[in-house]
Amino acid sequence: MKALEANLVVIFWAIIFGEVIGYIGGQLEVMTYMPMQIGVVATIAALIFTNGVKLVSNSDVKAQK
Repeated sequence: MKALEANLVVIFWAIIFGEVIGYIGGQLEVMTYMPMQIGVVATIAALIFTNGVKLVSNSDVKAQK
């Protein structure tokens, strides 16, 4: 249950930060702002990164024992 809650928090903040960064980047590069696409990409990238770090750190702890 703790992993689910942690991933929900990651999804929430990834969407918020992704939208803000996507909007600012879109305005600076004079590109079209697509909020749904930006939110999905930011969420997927954040979940891959956070769960990847968790898996690597878990395997490192097991290797040290």
